[in-house]
Amino acid sequence: MTPWVARLIFLNVLMYALTWLVPGLGDALMFVPALILSRPWTIVTYMFLHGSLGHIFFNMFALFFFGPRIEARLGSRRFLGLYFASGVMGGLLSFTSPMIGVIGASGAVYGVMFAFAYYWPREVVHIWGVLPVEIRWLVAGLTVFSLISGFGGGGDGIAHFAHLGGMAGAWMYLKVMERTSGARRFQARATAAPPSATSTSAIARWSHIQREGLHPVNLEELDRVMAKLQREGVARLTDGEKEFLERFSKR
Repeated sequence: MTPWVARLIFLNVLMYALTWLVPGLGDALMFVPALILSRPWTIVTYMFLHGSLGHIFFNMFALFFFGPRIEARLGSRRFLGLYFASGVMGGLLSFTSPMIGVIGASGAVYGVMFAFAYYWPREVVHIWGVLPVEIRWLVAGLTVFSLISGFGGGGDGIAHFAHLGGMAGAWMYLKVMERTSGARRFQARATAAPPSATSTSAIARWSHIQREGLHPVNLEELDRVMAKLQREGVARLTDGEKEFLERFSKR
């Protein structure tokens, strides 16, 4: 469990309890798209509301399962950015039903799932602990299901467009993040030492990352990236993998 995944799960469970204990709290924090100008805070607060025990359980289970590896990959600040960008976009895409209230962390969680598939598309997960499927096909299937259900207007009480918005928000956030990171590296290279010297010093620094005290998820990712570095060289590392190594080499 990584820090912000644990905090988000705690906050969601706390808010679920409070909405049962405090009459009217859920209505005050629910997002109604048509009322966004008079209730702007609800575009964020709706993510911490859930209508049933099953609703919160499945959302928090998915966050627990997929979130730690994404937080370890991106860092806490960017993970939070991804989470809230996905949730906000999920709310905004709910404007297809402007007078219907929206609650739940599903948009944010779908964004986290999309990010997991973005970085590890061939990772195998087991549906119901039995059926193995690559995460890219699971996310693709959920996308198709949400599209069909959303446009079909099945009236099942599920905000399918919020799910789609969550994945769209995650995609946009990751693309902006990569472009911004690329621009910063380009500026840094303009005044940096020659590439060969920079690469050599970076590899030496990464090779001395202290493993003691690292979370098991971070250790797993460190071993994977360092194995790739030794096997394929620094030029084959992605921007995210280099940033991961840089972040832990400065601890």
